[in-house]
Amino acid sequence: MKKILGLDLGTTSIGWALVNEGENDSEKSSIVRLGVRVNPLTVDEKGSLEKGKAVTVNAERANKRGARRNLQRYKLRRDNLKKLLINNGLINSDSPLYECSNDRFALYRYRALAVTQQIPIQDFARVLLMINKKRGYKSMRKVNTDEDGALVDGMDVAKILFERQITPAQYLLDFYRKGKKISPQFYRSDLLAELDRIWTEQSKYYPEILTAELRNTIDGKNISACSRTFYALTHIDTAKNSGKDRMLTALTWRVDALTKKLPKEEMAYVICNLNGEINGSSQQLNLIGDRSKVLFFNHQTIGQYLWKQIQEAPQRSLAKIIFYRQDYEDEFNLIWDKQAEYYPQLLTNNLTK
Repeated sequence: MKKILGLDLGTTSIGWALVNEGENDSEKSSIVRLGVRVNPLTVDEKGSLEKGKAVTVNAERANKRGARRNLQRYKLRRDNLKKLLINNGLINSDSPLYECSNDRFALYRYRALAVTQQIPIQDFARVLLMINKKRGYKSMRKVNTDEDGALVDGMDVAKILFERQITPAQYLLDFYRKGKKISPQFYRSDLLAELDRIWTEQSKYYPEILTAELRNTIDGKNISACSRTFYALTHIDTAKNSGKDRMLTALTWRVDALTKKLPKEEMAYVICNLNGEINGSSQQLNLIGDRSKVLFFNHQTIGQYLWKQIQEAPQRSLAKIIFYRQDYEDEFNLIWDKQAEYYPQLLTNNLTK
């Protein structure tokens, strides 16, 4: 007697049956047990499942719960700040906390000015409430390095690149030759600047290969996809790089590509690997890091950055421009210290704690 388990897999149910199948005329086939397990899905969940996308039934509920929590925390932060400002006489319960002029960007202008000059105390309170809306993306901007347990701050690395006018590859090659193992996460803008320099230099020798069309095609692709695209459009394979010294070899090729002609295969390897490194991490996190870098090198606060964006394009949305939490804290401290020069009440213990 042979036992057979049959399954009927549907989008919203699983049917099953366990049967005994007779193998000759003397044995009679029979059903041992059968049933169905129903998994009800919404129309959207069913559509996602049919397209091959993973579906978590509770995902939407969890997302809404998270949104409610974030809203509640925002309201609590705002209420606590309002109470603190009222209790210390900076505003009263009737003070307008919204933009009350015809200039819809006036508060952004006050926020930018508050770092360098006095602003009205009620506008200062509104600026604090404006900063209080966003918490920023929390990140240490640090990465683990070698066995010594040292930490490398991404901003410190960016400063070195700027001061020495070197690329990330030149920075890494110098460390590698000194026997140090280090893998900082460079800012995307520094990697893009290196790729631009390499592309410009190698275009002198391969103008028919390194075209604007090729650059646009490989943009956003990882290493393997870039290599396939490179071969499909140019019939050039990327160079093989293996062995224990492959990191030294790759860095040497990258540095050489800045100043001299590389063989086609090595040139393709350098461009595809660097392009893949640029596009290998979160695009959003890369943008946040680059904005933080812009603030530092331009000696700007978030408010000054946003005010500049408004002046350049008043219709541009600022809603999705995200910064590190540390950048918000730095801006708050600068504004508070400057306004404390004009409003001594800001130096009371209740407010400075």
